[in-house]
Amino acid sequence: MKRSLRLRFYPEAILGIISGILFVVTLINHAWIEIAFNVDPDQGSGMLEWLVVGGLLVATVALFSLAGYEWRRTMAVAG
Repeated sequence: MKRSLRLRFYPEAILGIISGILFVVTLINHAWIEIAFNVDPDQGSGMLEWLVVGGLLVATVALFSLAGYEWRRTMAVAG
């Protein structure tokens, strides 16, 4: 009996991709946050941007780990 992926795989994978893209964009260009939201909450120190980079890295790794678990679980049952 072949099993399909659970629905939770798709949001995990999609959000992982989005957070990964935002991670790379923030790593390359820190100023996009100030440009997009027209605020400078850290008064130019750059600390907020590094916190965002760290948070996005953690979110990306966590989401891809969860999606990978779902993928491996399905393949193990199907195989």
